[in-house]
Amino acid sequence: MKILVFIGILPIIIGVFTITSAGQNNLPPEIREMARRVMMPVVYKVDGMDKVKVFENLKYTKSDDANIRMDVYQPPNLSKTEKRPAVIFIHGGVKTEYTPKDWGIFTSWGRLIAASNFVGVTFTHRLEYPNKSLENAAQDVRAAIDYIRANADKYNVDRDRICLIAFSAGGPMLTTAMRGETPFVKCLVGFYSFLDIRESAYKQTEDSAALNKFSAITYLETGAKNLPPIFIARAGRDEIPAMNDSIDRFIKEAISKNIALNFANHPNGVHGFDNQTNDERSREIVREAVEFMKIHLENKTVQK
Repeated sequence: MKILVFIGILPIIIGVFTITSAGQNNLPPEIREMARRVMMPVVYKVDGMDKVKVFENLKYTKSDDANIRMDVYQPPNLSKTEKRPAVIFIHGGVKTEYTPKDWGIFTSWGRLIAASNFVGVTFTHRLEYPNKSLENAAQDVRAAIDYIRANADKYNVDRDRICLIAFSAGGPMLTTAMRGETPFVKCLVGFYSFLDIRESAYKQTEDSAALNKFSAITYLETGAKNLPPIFIARAGRDEIPAMNDSIDRFIKEAISKNIALNFANHPNGVHGFDNQTNDERSREIVREAVEFMKIHLENKTVQK
């Protein structure tokens, strides 16, 4: 038996490696704890999560990397002509060999979203925070969106109703839908995610042009009219340096620009509270995020 194990969050998830269960007991306690965390499911559940249909390990890019793959979570009992909005999940910074789409946090989110009458999409991409990787990751995010839209009929997707949801170091990828080029992206969601990387560790690897391009806050300053409605979830006890400062500055600027923004703060939530802080506030925030998607995606069955 093999398991996936974190080897650190320095300061965001940097990697995991594969070991046999026989060697697991020889690992330091902090490594075993990280292994437990990565596979924990989202704390909020709805009926039907066990009945979701999953299409696994789809090749969504031309890359030869066998780990750059996608899973699609489909609501149960769809007819051939039914179309549902798609929710595309963007993980944080981790090497592709560790396939975060297979972690418990994302497999359970995928099932939660599908059981909520959306098509859930999880995929592994090439973001390696804080290594220079923003452009590579953005190419993969765009490829994932293009793949889902091109195969909309196959996966019962309404290609013109999409939500992007980013976690942690995946926050910069939300800028993909902030330039006025993706009218089919109807809303954005960020869970404890970087919204301004100009003061992050990326300063050590990326140039100033990239830092501006992939900082969501810059689009408040230059193109607020192009932004879809945004939901931001903040972890009050976030351990990641500069994370909450990034979110707080974005919230302040967003309010000054009077954009459509929903904000949920978990005072006692840690980084990753949606699967690590199992309390009513965490469940409330996840539930609010799902309801936000329903409102802005107009979750209707579309016959085409």
